[in-house]
Amino acid sequence: MAARLLDKAGIIIICLDAEGNIIFCNEKTEEITGTGRIGIIGSNWLNILYRGKGNAIKQDMLKAVLNECRKNKRSKDFETLIQDSKKKEKVISWNLAPLFSADKEVEAYILAGHDITAAKEAESSSRSLDQTLKDILSSLSEYALYVTNLEGNITYFGMGSEIMLGWNKKEIIFKHAGILHREDKEAGFDFILEKVNSRGKFEKETLLSNKAGEIIPVVLTANRFLNSEGKHSGYIFVAKDITERKKLEYQAFQAEKLAALGLLSAGIAHEINNPLLVISGRSDLLMSENLDDKVKDDLRLINTQAGRIQEMVDRILKFSQKTNPDFAPVDINEAIKFILPFAQYGNFLANGVEIRKDFAGNLRPVKGNLHQLQEVFLNLIINAYQSMPEGGLLGISTSNFEDAYAIISIKDNGMGIPEDHLKDVFMPFYSTKKKGKGLGLSICHNIIKNHNGSIELESKTGRGSTFIIKLPFI
Repeated sequence: MAARLLDKAGIIIICLDAEGNIIFCNEKTEEITGTGRIGIIGSNWLNILYRGKGNAIKQDMLKAVLNECRKNKRSKDFETLIQDSKKKEKVISWNLAPLFSADKEVEAYILAGHDITAAKEAESSSRSLDQTLKDILSSLSEYALYVTNLEGNITYFGMGSEIMLGWNKKEIIFKHAGILHREDKEAGFDFILEKVNSRGKFEKETLLSNKAGEIIPVVLTANRFLNSEGKHSGYIFVAKDITERKKLEYQAFQAEKLAALGLLSAGIAHEINNPLLVISGRSDLLMSENLDDKVKDDLRLINTQAGRIQEMVDRILKFSQKTNPDFAPVDINEAIKFILPFAQYGNFLANGVEIRKDFAGNLRPVKGNLHQLQEVFLNLIINAYQSMPEGGLLGISTSNFEDAYAIISIKDNGMGIPEDHLKDVFMPFYSTKKKGKGLGLSICHNIIKNHNGSIELESKTGRGSTFIIKLPFI
């Protein structure tokens, strides 16, 4: 009965004598090895499980296992790879147990083997999946995930945290998470923990600070972190970078403001034009009469100032009008090269300004109006010159962005613009120059917008400014 049970068992069961020769095996042994019982009984176990000269090393290792079992007089667990009857590798988990004689000497062994190939493959697949998920999460640069203990010290810094926040894991682990959070009453680290503890969760648009001290707008979610026993042991934070979304929102907001101001400006300009024409016409008429020289000088002054007003009205109308210029293929590199001499050697020449050009080769054309785009480039280059009265470096570059857009970058290392002024630079009548009229950049903005492109400004006081224009290829 016992022999039949062992024979039908779903695991390999082999009985060895003291020398390691097989004195019993069950059906599973025959199935795995592909050898009949007659060929197995009497053979050494290593010659049955590991046939051939190529397995000599494996045989020696398993001899050592048998000797250790005999020496220590206790069972031994181990795993090996063997080939089954179809030449497929199987992972077998073995247990080698000694059998003792009356005088407590080892006289035989029971070798039980369980096929764990499927379990190992599942484990490997699971590990592979876990690693794949980790790789995916770590590559998500717009998400950061970090965990703190109850004291607020960072214990885990994963997902895209290193990419977004600039800290290396080794640098930031066990540092207080307050270094990532601004000390605002409604966004500071202590305030967030207070809300999590009282409400169970915190979610809000806020600002984080990266290693370089730069501010990153994010949607931050914070929750309690529970350990494997369900005990509150810290806090888990997930931050989504919304920098690009904020840029798009800002651009849409600017476009709406500019459209409203355009309508208002057009109305004002037309109202000014009518009396202005009367003033100019009457002053011209009076100057033709026989008047005192002092009166004529006054009339000329009136005419000159009326002309200045007329020039301003024309610029306002240019800003406000939605024109439909002729569009054609434009070579961006050639358009910039053509206007450079006007900026360099005209009235706007700045002494000691070095120009560095980096034009992308084989840049595809964009669909646009050549003269309007050249007006934009000239305006921005002149602005760069004027921001460096003591001289400096002007960088002009073009590049291909994702084979969909031409990127034009005009960079200076001049005075720069304060951060709180950046939101207003494209607004009409706003200027940081003493004699500026404040319409140049707003007109540039309108032109680029009408070309289905975008224009952005990056600037820091004392470190210069960079205008970045993006125009779609044809």
